[in-house]
Amino acid sequence: PPMDLMRSEAMQLVQLIIPMESAHLAISHIGELGLIQFKDLNADKSPFQRAYAVQIKRCGEMERELRFFHDQMSKAGLPSSEGGSSPTITASFDDLEVKLGDLEAELIEINANGDKLQRSYNELAEYRLLLQRASEFFYSALRSAEAQQEDYEATQAARGESLEAPLLAEKEKSVDSTKQVNLGFITGLVPRDKALAFDRILFRATRGNVFLKQAAVDEPVIDPVSGVKTEKNVFVVFFSGERAKNKILKICEAFGANRYAFNEDIGKQSQMIKEVSEKLSELKITIDAGLVLRENLLRTIGEQFDQWNLLVKKEKAIYHTLNMLSIDVSKKCLVAEGWSPVFASGKIQSALHRATNDSNSQVDAIFQVLHTREMPPTYFQTNKFTSAFQEIVDAYGVAKYQEANPGVFTIVTFPFLFAVMFGDWGHGICILLATLFLIIREKKYLSQKLGDIMEMTFGGRYVILLMAIFSIYTGLIYNEFFSVPFELFAPSAYVCRDPACRDSTTVGLIKSRDTYPFGVDPAWHGTRSELPFLNSLKMKMSILLGVAQMNLGIILSYFNALFFKNSINVWFQFIPQMIFLNSLFGYLSLLIIIKWCTGSQADLYHVMIYMFLSPTDELGENQLFPGQKTTQLVLLLLALVSVPWMLLPKPFLLKRQHDRHHGESYAPLQDTDESSLQHPEANHDPHGHEEFEFSEVFVHQLIHTIEFVLGAVSNTASYLRLWAL
Repeated sequence: PPMDLMRSEAMQLVQLIIPMESAHLAISHIGELGLIQFKDLNADKSPFQRAYAVQIKRCGEMERELRFFHDQMSKAGLPSSEGGSSPTITASFDDLEVKLGDLEAELIEINANGDKLQRSYNELAEYRLLLQRASEFFYSALRSAEAQQEDYEATQAARGESLEAPLLAEKEKSVDSTKQVNLGFITGLVPRDKALAFDRILFRATRGNVFLKQAAVDEPVIDPVSGVKTEKNVFVVFFSGERAKNKILKICEAFGANRYAFNEDIGKQSQMIKEVSEKLSELKITIDAGLVLRENLLRTIGEQFDQWNLLVKKEKAIYHTLNMLSIDVSKKCLVAEGWSPVFASGKIQSALHRATNDSNSQVDAIFQVLHTREMPPTYFQTNKFTSAFQEIVDAYGVAKYQEANPGVFTIVTFPFLFAVMFGDWGHGICILLATLFLIIREKKYLSQKLGDIMEMTFGGRYVILLMAIFSIYTGLIYNEFFSVPFELFAPSAYVCRDPACRDSTTVGLIKSRDTYPFGVDPAWHGTRSELPFLNSLKMKMSILLGVAQMNLGIILSYFNALFFKNSINVWFQFIPQMIFLNSLFGYLSLLIIIKWCTGSQADLYHVMIYMFLSPTDELGENQLFPGQKTTQLVLLLLALVSVPWMLLPKPFLLKRQHDRHHGESYAPLQDTDESSLQHPEANHDPHGHEEFEFSEVFVHQLIHTIEFVLGAVSNTASYLRLWAL
């Protein structure tokens, strides 16, 4: 059907009676159309009490498994799809559930084995470092002891002729062997940032009865427990006694120091280093094989991940919709109600018939239209050009059913106001070229997954296209190409006041030719007169644009009220709004235009301020036209009267209307009343069947009135950002 840009589509409330065996396929086909909004007929039931709660729970579990797969692929640096068109998933939902469960179990097992092997590898890597560095401690200690022994023997040999020497030697031999102390030791690695505290705690806990030797490891090592690269020190603690040993073990545990067995025999140390190196090589081969197996599994998952994800989301949406349907008393049919555009009736019936054939059902679904006085939802048909503009409008608010669509006007006003702020035809050409590139490659980008920023930019490509075109247009008016003026349409109308001058921006200008035909004369850029002239021009233009656009909004609301035959809103909301706005800011706009046309030097700030403070004073040199004082008094009186006009009558009229009219529920539509479909507000009770609360309506109208009065001032000031930017 032809797309109606100005009004939302005519809607109808439909009822579908679908056999149980074809319900799933019917909802699937209708969902692909996207032309019906279902009503929840089970609103009184909790999610766990609905018929398809188990299926939704299964879908949630499958979504969790898919998120797990996605996280694993992200950590492995693998894409979620291999690009190109993947084969269509033909497996059933039950088969996919089993397959995802098996894949998850397999991947968890591979990860667990890999983590276990990696921890063993990290432990052996630390152990090898400890063997290498601790063996250096013992080797250097052994060399030091041998050197001391040699010195001692040399000293004894030099004293050989002394009479005391034999006596001393005999005394040393007679020392009681039971008084000799056997020292034990503990070796391990401790994080370097804890090494100093580790040393101090050991000293205090043992009262200095330990000897600690530490050496820094050159490269950071992967901690077996945390799996994080950490700078560590190798340590050896020598102690005496079982109590000291127990204290040292507890301190090591508190500081996260990993302990390893160590043999002080130098020959066995070399053998252990060799054995540990061989085990590390074997573990490395096993870990690499596990990683290859894991990567192959993730690639297999990634090839169909997007299709699986889409299928699960679609199934979950279908079951959520089925939960909104009521089950017939015979439990053989599902009853659905929803809103759809009038033009979609044939498509919906065709989808229902196709579902009946695909499911081999013996009974066809029933489609019927219901008559109702409820307010239908709003549905606008969009295309790739208008969709972005419609989304901008919907982000602020969705129009009521059959109201004039602000999105149509936004197609012009949004890019134009952007161009008012950023008018530069050089800047606009750059944006235009970038946007044309996106539009030319449109088909390619539609089939690809884009990043968040790129996807947003591509979605608004036609908005940016119009922004670029309007920016070029206003840039030509401003005569700015990256802030540089050009004599594009004619030479400048101004020359130097002094023919001998070279720098016209400092000496001054006089007009010698016809006025520059289009836009700002290039000679105005950089002159002393530029700042006040362009500032005044752009500031007043911003006010004119703002007041014009606010009037456009009120006019649209006015015609909407006429369209729905809502006389209350026409006479007691939009007309006083128009009077209030134009009595103040419309009058200001008129003064701006008169001042431009007459060249008057009147101070508009003074005129507007004293219009309120001293409305009866004479205007003097600020008078712009005859009868201005009387006009201002009348406009001020109208502005004051329009406020209670907006506030008081509407709540009382709504109360009288509610007392006179009562809505009714819906019933099957026997004879379609086109007028009721097109104009539901003509006989629609704005408050439905709820109890009418006059106080709530009055407070709502009070808030609305205050909001409009303050908004008229703040919105006009807000449009000055056009001038500021």
